[in-house]
Amino acid sequence: MRDDLALKGVMTAALDAQLLVRHVLNLDATGLIASETDPFPEDKTQALKDLVTRRLAGEPLARIRGFQEFYGLEFGLNAATLIPRPETEMLVDFGLAALKNRPAPAIVDLGTGTGCIVLSLLANLPDAKGVGIDISTDALEQARANAEALGLGGRFEARQGNWFSGLGDERFDFIVSNPPYIASATIETLEPGVKTFDPMAALDGGEDGLGPYRIIAAQALYHLVPGGALALETGFDQGHMVNELLSSAGFCDIVIAKDLAGHHRMVTARAPK
Repeated sequence: MRDDLALKGVMTAALDAQLLVRHVLNLDATGLIASETDPFPEDKTQALKDLVTRRLAGEPLARIRGFQEFYGLEFGLNAATLIPRPETEMLVDFGLAALKNRPAPAIVDLGTGTGCIVLSLLANLPDAKGVGIDISTDALEQARANAEALGLGGRFEARQGNWFSGLGDERFDFIVSNPPYIASATIETLEPGVKTFDPMAALDGGEDGLGPYRIIAAQALYHLVPGGALALETGFDQGHMVNELLSSAGFCDIVIAKDLAGHHRMVTARAPK
């Protein structure tokens, strides 16, 4: 199995093989080690072969397992949700720092998907409440399920809407979003595991990839308290353009942050006090 994955070009073949076995046998890492000398159950063999076939076809491991770890928590996935990425944890780090001295902060996550950003914040801010906005009812269903599984359902509200629709005149201490930011014409150049298995609505940012940022920049100040914070994930070449949009909209303290690979990955800003 590991060799088959390696021959197909799966860079993490050994780890993937281990995780697939654990998934089929419903074992954690310790349980797998404890059972490594046991013969593999015959009644599980076909199930394992089926999962390996899916992985060989390019389906991401997280899709096969149905969940992904993010910020130390486990988030269920469905076809309408993006797989949470490690670099998106930057948004949570910034939010925790920005909100640490605010009593009972209110948070809204635009395009919430699995809810991984807002729910990770709520898990670390026991007095906070959060709203997750998404246009997809299927994504919202998954976000609600994740909130309940994490014991956060009482402090999280999932609402259907297109960016700020449905918020009325509500204001928040923190607005956060990982919006679609891939230019429409470049979608086909993405790796197969992304363009085939991630929802197009979570990828396609319009003609130049900046459509969602224009909407957020134009409306976010109407939904932030004075001095409230904003954090947006961006593509590697979009930081300066998003900076300009936010500056023109009246934001202050704008910062472009880089990820561990040295690429622009997040733009943060504050509303005037």
